[in-house]
Amino acid sequence: MLPSPPEPLLQLGGAGLGLQAALHLHVVMGAGVFAQIEHAAEGTPLRIKRPVADPPHPRLDQRPGAHRAGFECHHQGAVVESPVAAQAGGLLERHQFRVAEGLLIAFAAVAAPADRPPLAIEHHRRHRDLTGFAHGGGAAAQAFDPGLRRNGSGGRHRAGWLRLRRGERRAGWIPAACHRLDRGSGPITQENGAPVSHPPLPAPAHLPEAGLAAFPNPLAADPALEAFLAGASAQLCRWWASSEQRSPLPGLSVLPEVAPGREGLSAEALLADLQLVMDGAYNPCHPGALAHLDPPPLTASVVADLVVAGLNNNLLAEELAPSLTRLERSLTAWLAERLGLGPGSGGVAASGGTLSNLMALVVARHSAGLQGRSDALVFCSADAHVSIGKALAVMGLPPSALRPVAIDAEGRLDADALAAGLAAAQAAGQPVLAVVATAGTTVRGAVDPIGPIAALCRPHGIWLHVDGAIGAVYALTSDHAGRVPDLGQADSLTVNPQKLLGITKTSSLLLLREPQQLASCFGTGLPYMEPSWADAHGGECGLQGTRPAEILKLWLGLRQLGESGIAAVVDGAVQRRRQLQELLQPLDLELRGGPLHLLAFTPRGLDAGAAEDWSIRCRQALLDQRLMLSRPLYAGRHHLKAVLGNPYTGSRELEAIAALVAESLPEQLRPLARPLPG
Repeated sequence: MLPSPPEPLLQLGGAGLGLQAALHLHVVMGAGVFAQIEHAAEGTPLRIKRPVADPPHPRLDQRPGAHRAGFECHHQGAVVESPVAAQAGGLLERHQFRVAEGLLIAFAAVAAPADRPPLAIEHHRRHRDLTGFAHGGGAAAQAFDPGLRRNGSGGRHRAGWLRLRRGERRAGWIPAACHRLDRGSGPITQENGAPVSHPPLPAPAHLPEAGLAAFPNPLAADPALEAFLAGASAQLCRWWASSEQRSPLPGLSVLPEVAPGREGLSAEALLADLQLVMDGAYNPCHPGALAHLDPPPLTASVVADLVVAGLNNNLLAEELAPSLTRLERSLTAWLAERLGLGPGSGGVAASGGTLSNLMALVVARHSAGLQGRSDALVFCSADAHVSIGKALAVMGLPPSALRPVAIDAEGRLDADALAAGLAAAQAAGQPVLAVVATAGTTVRGAVDPIGPIAALCRPHGIWLHVDGAIGAVYALTSDHAGRVPDLGQADSLTVNPQKLLGITKTSSLLLLREPQQLASCFGTGLPYMEPSWADAHGGECGLQGTRPAEILKLWLGLRQLGESGIAAVVDGAVQRRRQLQELLQPLDLELRGGPLHLLAFTPRGLDAGAAEDWSIRCRQALLDQRLMLSRPLYAGRHHLKAVLGNPYTGSRELEAIAALVAESLPEQLRPLARPLPG
């Protein structure tokens, strides 16, 4: 039986209007939180009738870790604070009330004893609608309303009790069952039997032939939708399972009908359209797919991608993605510290490494106070990714702002050449916006000497950004972290788990030693949103406003792999690169590689035209055997490049590549051995 409400802790009302909104909070540790919200007039001013100095229930004082409550009241932008709650065990009670444009929001966070998880409750009420969320402690939530009883499904409560009970253990925000008391049938009535008047909900739109709802049904399970999702899943699984029967590069690029018809399609027709697109898609699961940094998708990441779309949360603002915002902050902080950036480091997810690099350079310019300086310079390796030059163009800097630095014989930035360039800039009075080091160049996988580069930057306060889109994930493994040393000396770091770990696209992170610089640089305020619960909304921590919760794909994928799985993926890639390198060494090829899982090669002694002809013929011969390598133009000549991140590539494919490459060479070039260190 629901206990009687205690005296109101807080009353909100308009003087002389006879209107009142009262929040009754009844707390019993371990048993639940009870709250009642009564009707408030739109635009009603707030006033504190009686700030709470003592717990509202005597049982609070009888349990360890009991807390006292305080209030923070907002009215049309003004803030009135009452005594802040006492803190114990790192948990804090907090109550918050807002009235704006007819919306009454009451927030109550109740901290449990140190040996129990915390409970939190949030009510959102517009006019006479009440919805709620329960957070923490695995609390299950039920709605009670003494003024309403339910005899059917649908409809909403006009006011009432929201009770949080500790139930099955779950994590995150759990929607409270505020829209239904039970699953009976019939209209909603008051205790006296009179019907409750509610504006009818619009009927869900259905597609005409299959009965497939255009939107998920919020009231009941939808068998047609479940069947549609199951059909799409089965179709995708069949596509994966038949990957080896198709070439990595499809023979046809198909284009289905683009414009929507007058009437919507049935589920069967939609799946047929999907199949048409799938038939013309690149096939990364084929064992011969070795052309690019696009491995097969991690299965848990695929599922998370579906859930991301279904949740449709928006990391623009915390109230649009409360749990996922916290997940992004926590996971980026863990990764940043794990990669060596130190305690307090963190970052933000971004839609690709190009955007991560751009944001890093914008933050670097802001940190140095060089906005508006068109003479600012950025130094990077001659083999740095093209996104660095693109970033400077977007930032309004001229092409001369980019200063490529010569590389050594192993494709790494020459630290002595960098020192000379920095000295020349200083002598000319030109400010240096940043130095960009690369941990994994695009063609050969070279890793710049980050430690010596950092030693050149540090005395002059120059921002060091490391583009680790390809190689930074190696530092997550103890056996291979030495292949990308000194990442922790960077001020900012780009990481792209999509390139080796198989996190579905896109998955890129910008990590910073001081992540608060993101909000300092990009924060504009979001006047149309509630204030951030932390330092800044996600939309104020980067260039992107609206963005999907891509962090969920990374989180679930890493949880699936575990540390041993991450190490196995990285180790397998390195072993495949070593094996292919050994197979190609007897041939008279220029082998261009590094410590990672990329290997490029071209015949010795050929001019640019002959090298291009060879690369075209050899690549086609490989494709004829369903082996796909890429054909980059590097150092003035075309090469073939293998990216050995595909876990399904085995000795059979690698031996076939070596044999076909040998057949493609002139006879006099085949028997020579040219070993490559590493």
